[in-house]
Amino acid sequence: MAGKGNTVSRVREIVTPFALELGLDIWDIRFVKEGTDWYLRIFIDKKGGVSIDDCVDLTHAITKPLDEADPISQSYLLEVSSPGVERELVSDEHFEKYIGADVMLRLIRPIEKVRDFKGKLSAYDNGEITVLLPDGEELRINKKDTSYVKLDDFDINDFNKEI
Repeated sequence: MAGKGNTVSRVREIVTPFALELGLDIWDIRFVKEGTDWYLRIFIDKKGGVSIDDCVDLTHAITKPLDEADPISQSYLLEVSSPGVERELVSDEHFEKYIGADVMLRLIRPIEKVRDFKGKLSAYDNGEITVLLPDGEELRINKKDTSYVKLDDFDINDFNKEI
């Protein structure tokens, strides 16, 4: 397999039909090395929230198809979970869906010695994030210049739109 991006894309192709069949959306997929171990992490979502049973059901549904397709050459640990309350926004769709939500973000390089910000996601356009800060200032930053952007004080009921 030629690289992590290809691995994630191939895994997404394999698992998405099973997730949809179970009424789940794929929020994100990550293939990461931690210490000596590799982890395939599949984050799922659904309207109303994800239960442990949803995670178990998808794990059971995808284990055999992943083994048969063998998209990952090394051994790995499979984890299926919810993206959590402080879910990280990763795709354009996530940013567009959660305009108006409170977010926290960390910059790769600080601005005036400040790296962490909180505010309201007010716009997203072609990779540019606009956050209205509590003091009324707007922070405009390119997504690639952030370590992460996460929802802050998230309530699933406030944003039950389809992705």
